Amino acid sequence: MAIYHCSIKIVSRGKGKSAVAAAAYRSGEKLTNEWDGLTHDYTKKGGVVHSEILLPAHAPPAFSDRSTLWNSVELSEKSNNAQLAREVEIALPVELSREEQTRLVREYCSSQFVSKGMIADFNLHDTGGGNPHAHILLTMRPLDEKGAWLPKSKKEYVLDENGEKIRLPSGRYKTRKVDLVDWNNRENAEVWRRAWADLANDFLAQNNRPERIDHRSYERQGIDQLPTVHVGVSATQMEKKGIVTERGELNRNIKAANRILREIRRLVRGLKDWIAELKERKAALLEALTEARAQTSEPTIPQLLARYMEQRGEERADWTSKGKLKGAVSDFNKVQAAMEFLRQKEISTVETLDRQLDGISENAVAIRDSMRKAERRIKDIDTLLSHIGNYEKYKPVYKEYAAIGWKKQKEKFEEAHRGKLDAYRAAARYVKTHLSGTSYSRKELEAERKDLAAALPGKREELEAVQADVRTLRDVRHWLNQVLPPEQYRQTAEPGKKPSIVEGLKGREQRIRQEQEKRQQPPRTQKQQDMEL
Repeated sequence: MAIYHCSIKIVSRGKGKSAVAAAAYRSGEKLTNEWDGLTHDYTKKGGVVHSEILLPAHAPPAFSDRSTLWNSVELSEKSNNAQLAREVEIALPVELSREEQTRLVREYCSSQFVSKGMIADFNLHDTGGGNPHAHILLTMRPLDEKGAWLPKSKKEYVLDENGEKIRLPSGRYKTRKVDLVDWNNRENAEVWRRAWADLANDFLAQNNRPERIDHRSYERQGIDQLPTVHVGVSATQMEKKGIVTERGELNRNIKAANRILREIRRLVRGLKDWIAELKERKAALLEALTEARAQTSEPTIPQLLARYMEQRGEERADWTSKGKLKGAVSDFNKVQAAMEFLRQKEISTVETLDRQLDGISENAVAIRDSMRKAERRIKDIDTLLSHIGNYEKYKPVYKEYAAIGWKKQKEKFEEAHRGKLDAYRAAARYVKTHLSGTSYSRKELEAERKDLAAALPGKREELEAVQADVRTLRDVRHWLNQVLPPEQYRQTAEPGKKPSIVEGLKGREQRIRQEQEKRQQPPRTQKQQDMEL
């Protein structure tokens, strides 16, 4: 995607740099520096996809030649620490075509530099690694109308309040340096950086691309992300060869830290959305409670569940803040899901809840009994079919045995066929006991078993659905038990199961309390007893 990169540097002779060498490297050409006689050959360097020199109107046409231009710059500077050129390095949007990238850089150079009187030598680099960029070398001396180099600055005397020159202790007069052009003003860096972002965004928009770049730092944009550092050419080449560099490792650590920051921000956004949703659901629940309170003076299930949640909150008074929040959210989700179920079933009072619970529990018991009956019948049919099979299979063997008249021969036959004869006798006894002499049909038994087995999955699904409703109603009734008076307590064990130890103890406490209340009442008179009879 489009990224923003715009760095501005000075090619200085004092740091061992050369404008001719810089131009040769960036253009991939062979140039000789006439100032020191050194030749710089970068013709084997790859990745240079476009080179161009832009001249202002009053510049000599000969400066269109790269060697002529930068040797003229070198020879015009006499100082050993002279500033020879300014370089602007920019990253090109990968979303633009090569033609559009070239046109973008040309327009940027023309509007920001050449129009001010600078000469711009720009080169586009792209090695195919996804990092197309441009190097722009700019002259730092202005040209006069005839195309001759002018001084960068001049000295002027500093005057006192009377307009007189100020003499220094050395006997000389105090002077100051005055730039003839404003190209070195620090404010230009912000102007040029912003101009590149604006112009690149215009080109992206013209090409119907949604990507945009921003010249501001992450801090100025309000983005909580660490910026990477510029690796540089030599370090980049070393990294490509598998050599770990300090800047490359630093960028990897920064990228890892940014991934962690993005994940943290994602979690925070999710938490904020979750809290907002929780507030909305809480508001809806409170609205339902208010509506229920307005409709009746008797405590409704929503009101009782609200009391239950308040009670649960009081029970967590000594919990940690995290524990309180986790517990409150868990209770809230359970209660809200139960409230939605009760609304669908039109259950709003304890009486209707108990009635519905009884009805569904009875239905669950009936379905379970029906399933058990079917399962037992299937088991009986399987056993009966197994014995019928043995009866039919070994009946000829038994007939042969019964037809033998000699005792020893009969005993010998029985010894040889004992397993088959035993299976036949067991089958005959089972068939006689369970069929009582009536005829049987294997096909009818197999058809009955098939019908019973086919009906079981549907009954099982029906039972699971009913059991889910029972569990929900039982949970609600259990919650209501916590806030209702003892006389309205009701055990909530699943149908067909014994109450839990806790529920059994609560039932026992209720019975004890009722017996104590009876003992505290005054003894009935004979008249009261006769009236009851």
